[in-house]
Amino acid sequence: MDKTALITGASSGIGLCYATQLAAAGYDLVIVSNEEEKNGALADKLGALYSIKVYPVYKDLRSEYAAKELYDFCHERNLQIDILINNAGMLVFDTLSRTADEKIDSIISLHVKTPTMLCKLFSEQMKRRGGGHILIMSSATARMPYPTISVYGATKSYMLNFANSLRFELRSHGVNVTAVLPGAVDTPLYNLPAGTRSLLRRLGVMNSPEKVASGALKAMFKGRKKYIPGFFTRFVLLIVPLIPDRVIRLIMKHPKLKHLF
Repeated sequence: MDKTALITGASSGIGLCYATQLAAAGYDLVIVSNEEEKNGALADKLGALYSIKVYPVYKDLRSEYAAKELYDFCHERNLQIDILINNAGMLVFDTLSRTADEKIDSIISLHVKTPTMLCKLFSEQMKRRGGGHILIMSSATARMPYPTISVYGATKSYMLNFANSLRFELRSHGVNVTAVLPGAVDTPLYNLPAGTRSLLRRLGVMNSPEKVASGALKAMFKGRKKYIPGFFTRFVLLIVPLIPDRVIRLIMKHPKLKHLF
């Protein structure tokens, strides 16, 4: 039987790389995005290039019933999801007091509610079959205080804790759960000039989405608990707990940053 992967946020960034790499490995795909035109074009391209079945789904994953609707879509087509990749996300840089209520709701729904429900629905199928993989995109910010992305970091902390706990629940049923904790990744989430992104990649501060996706999939197939891409990110996560709060407060008082707070 052909194997199928479901990827959220598949039309760009890391999600696009997940879709492309799994298509090259022969997986049929259910690719989910709120960018209908790009998602459809990607489905046509990958289907023709790798002779696989690709089901593009236009979906606002912030909506209350998004997870159930996706599950029903697969169930109605008798699609067995062997790999679930919770990748869709959004990033807003601003203080909490200046962040619009609807953006806060969107981040929480996109990073917490919908991925949780997708895991619940599809993991039950995986348990009955005795196998499957779930890949959950957390973030290096899950382990560090990061002013101006307090809601984003908090939701990523939830996803990391959730992934670790779910791993214990499903491991005895043959279902693997892997969390990914990337630092800065060269995707549209970061509105930076091309030259700046290129320099940051050369310095190892920023990773390419292709590298993140490749390493994450390898870690997932090996059954690893987590994957942290890049030496720089791993180093930062080691030293962050040692940084006193007063240092962060001093940074926030820098003339270029002070106006934000």
